[in-house]
Amino acid sequence: MKTVGIYLFDEVEVLDFAGPFEVFSVASQLRNYESHRVLTFSDEGQTIHAVNGLSVNPDQSLEQIETLDFLVIPGGQGSNEVIKKPAVLQKLDQLIQSAEWTMSVCSGSRVLGVLGHLDHKAYCSHHSVYSNMTEIVPSGDPRPDLRFVPADEKIYTAAGISAGIDLSFFLLEQTWGIELAIETAEYMEYLPYLSKE
Repeated sequence: MKTVGIYLFDEVEVLDFAGPFEVFSVASQLRNYESHRVLTFSDEGQTIHAVNGLSVNPDQSLEQIETLDFLVIPGGQGSNEVIKKPAVLQKLDQLIQSAEWTMSVCSGSRVLGVLGHLDHKAYCSHHSVYSNMTEIVPSGDPRPDLRFVPADEKIYTAAGISAGIDLSFFLLEQTWGIELAIETAEYMEYLPYLSKE
């Protein structure tokens, strides 16, 4: 059983995590929850308050997570605080190193940038975050013209907010196959994905 872990923190952007959660959870549902599971976690397992006040109860704490097959790092204003927490960054980096792939959404790219995973590599972020990203990772190759881009075979970044859904579908197809990706898009009525076929 593979596990997709989604990191949550205060002032996380809702669709940054809810979009990927929906894509990967629906895909699991369509396979009777036998292909993979999706879990959420926060630093201490505490309730987090997303942008605009949504309260979310994560499944586990960061310390409870030993390894993940796949990791989703969303963005939001709270990502500015995440990158100031050395212990949290160290643990996240351990998860990134052992995961098959990691994706960021929006300003979640800050985390990957601070950890050095975007040095000399292409990346996407929210349009308002690129100026900050050039400070965090001056050697990086910003791609504001794209919805998402691979930095390498294990690291992927998406542009702002809704672009996380597009990257999730791309990785769903790459990981579990086009048939499941199409079934998931049909269930979600996500025509932007289906229109590519």
